[in-house]
Amino acid sequence: MPSNNLWAGALSLLLIHHETGCRHSALNAARLLERLGAMPDVDAETRNLYERASNRLSSGETRHLSGSA
Repeated sequence: MPSNNLWAGALSLLLIHHETGCRHSALNAARLLERLGAMPDVDAETRNLYERASNRLSSGETRHLSGSA
């Protein structure tokens, strides 16, 4: 399974990006997600999820949902 440090780092950067809009945090989170997806023990579904998230963060694309969670 991927390193807990990579998971924690990606999540932390993603939250920083969400809370502050920091573009550097988004790009660094995307890089960590790429590394996680490239690990040999990651299944295809999870790899696809990492790729989608990385691509969205790299492109600057954001989608906001209406209402509260």
